[in-house]
Amino acid sequence: MKYLDEYRNPDIVKKMFEEIHAITTRPWVIMEICGGQTHSIIKNGIDQLLPEGIELVHGPGCPVCVTPLEQIDKALAIASRPDVIFTSFGDMLRVPGSEKDLFMVKSEGGDVRVVYSPLDAVKLARENPDKKVVFFAVGFETTAPNNAMAVWQAHREGLKNFSILVSHVLVPPAMRTLLSSPQNRVQGYLAAGHVCTVMGWEEYDPIAAEFGVPIVVTGFEPMDIVEGILMVIRQLEQGRAEVENQYSRIVRREGNRPAQELIAKVFMVAERKWRGIGEIPMSGLKLRPEFRDHDAEAVFDTGEIHVDEPPQCISGIILQGLKKPDECPAFGRECTPQNPLGATMVSSEGACSAYYAYARHGRPGQQQEVV
Repeated sequence: MKYLDEYRNPDIVKKMFEEIHAITTRPWVIMEICGGQTHSIIKNGIDQLLPEGIELVHGPGCPVCVTPLEQIDKALAIASRPDVIFTSFGDMLRVPGSEKDLFMVKSEGGDVRVVYSPLDAVKLARENPDKKVVFFAVGFETTAPNNAMAVWQAHREGLKNFSILVSHVLVPPAMRTLLSSPQNRVQGYLAAGHVCTVMGWEEYDPIAAEFGVPIVVTGFEPMDIVEGILMVIRQLEQGRAEVENQYSRIVRREGNRPAQELIAKVFMVAERKWRGIGEIPMSGLKLRPEFRDHDAEAVFDTGEIHVDEPPQCISGIILQGLKKPDECPAFGRECTPQNPLGATMVSSEGACSAYYAYARHGRPGQQQEVV
């Protein structure tokens, strides 16, 4: 616990909060990109300890949450086939499609399995040559190297019964889209430390310069997040707009070059729809043509699917930082983790699930942890 406790030291965090209060002279709106940071903020009550004028809004940094409904329906159709073993990380199984989720497919007899690595799915393909093994490849740049390695390995071994259903999205285009919106309220960003561990932060420099917003690469422990907020506020108060690295114990400016090279060998940048937000140009990844045999959409000829979101779900507005989960009329009523209307309620990184889990305006009788 020694190394964990270092980043939860209440004395250090208290001093940071004191400086935040001392230097803040006007209201500011800061967005954390990552859903893991959102959960840490809500769990530890960080947002409630800030000066009244400092507002934290929650961004689209939950890859499960932004996986489009159409892609979920494609997953459900593939997983329902008797010749398929459909594999996924556990957080995708409760995400609702237009009519059901993967748990329901499993209960109906579909061979749906939770794995802990895409290489587990490659192993299943080796062991089950009479089955088509599919891995649901969801994520930001963080998980792209692992998924690229799985495809590369299967391709090298000639495992034609292994494919991935790709739903990879990229963070910088989403940041640009939000900042370009006439509804934008964001004045500073906490960038996702794990994404920058892979990609570095060079691609954030043009965003900070073009839109005049400070961007601070930030970790996930309470001390990381409070320091990240402090660094953003220092810049805002001084009229600066630069990229800074709070997560220096992990992240380097150039990122992980071998991981980036592997991603580039297997994937190419493509258009991608984000659930609740819509199409964002060049904001996703797809497999290169030479790996078409491992592209589940091509293997199963899924075609185009067009479906509508539940009208009472405002997760798209929440993902854009325009509203908080407790401002949704369905929150904690029609929409709960047991009966979710949207992915933000069931994902382990979803803002709605954080508000529900830590008793924010919805579930009495639970005490909230405060740093």
